[in-house]
Amino acid sequence: MSFPTRPVTKLVGHNGPIHNVTYSAGLGQYILTGSSDRRIHLYNASSGSLVQKYEAHGYAVLEVAVTEDNARFASVGGDRTVFLWDVATARTLRRFGGNHGHTMRVNACAFGGEGDNVLVTGSVDSTVRIWDMKSQSIKPIQILSEARDSVTSIVVSDYEIITGSVDGRVRVYDLRMGTLNADVIGAPVTSITPTTDGSGLLVSTLDNTMRLMDKGSGNLLQSYTGHINTEFRIRSCLSQIDNAWALSGTEDGWVYAWDVLEGKIVEKIQVQTEGKVKVVGATAWCPSGRRKEWVCGGGDGTATVYGLP
Repeated sequence: MSFPTRPVTKLVGHNGPIHNVTYSAGLGQYILTGSSDRRIHLYNASSGSLVQKYEAHGYAVLEVAVTEDNARFASVGGDRTVFLWDVATARTLRRFGGNHGHTMRVNACAFGGEGDNVLVTGSVDSTVRIWDMKSQSIKPIQILSEARDSVTSIVVSDYEIITGSVDGRVRVYDLRMGTLNADVIGAPVTSITPTTDGSGLLVSTLDNTMRLMDKGSGNLLQSYTGHINTEFRIRSCLSQIDNAWALSGTEDGWVYAWDVLEGKIVEKIQVQTEGKVKVVGATAWCPSGRRKEWVCGGGDGTATVYGLP
């Protein structure tokens, strides 16, 4: 089973580092990118053509989350505001902020609930806020404030909300049972990716390490090292469907791929060789099982799609 290393296309148009890359749901035909230039771009994943631009943020866009029907997406960033967008018209449908919103930069967002009827956001203000997508209320329906430092990553699955924080903990909120389990990782957590079956979590931390954790017990299943990541938030990912590979960018222009079971490096791909900011800040794997393909976003404002020869 070969790892996809062939550059398929480049996604160009941003004027600053890319902080987030997100495939559309289902077949993954489109890719959304969020950048420090305050813009969000929608690209055709195959051709690399720019389909649409979305402009409303006043500061860097740090994360984008797409609904399952691909009709809407949410974006968050440095302006403390949460935006809900209509994909087709490029108009904002809702804005969450002001007196009831986050008080500092918003790092993460994820949809959840039946029909993506809730949006969960995490911020440097150490809170997680849950927003109702169906009502017209501008107030969050719940605020989770157990984190002792910036909340950097959020995963929503069925009745669970999983968060990662700079305080070095992964917290699993069971909303059905009303319980909270916290696993101490030790180093600041910057990214969380669940395994396909939901039993494991790939956790990236600012100590040049990724860890595969058992979600139920909190036990360490495997660790992945060799890359450089001590300062910046870098979004790692797992290959979809089979979870055979773990991917992470680096702070010096590379993407590393590891064998998930063995923990060994299987590929090192140099993505960026020029520019002042060489951080490869985000990776994402195509959700379609029909093709092995992934994308990464770099400090030079471009994203690159890789596939099989």
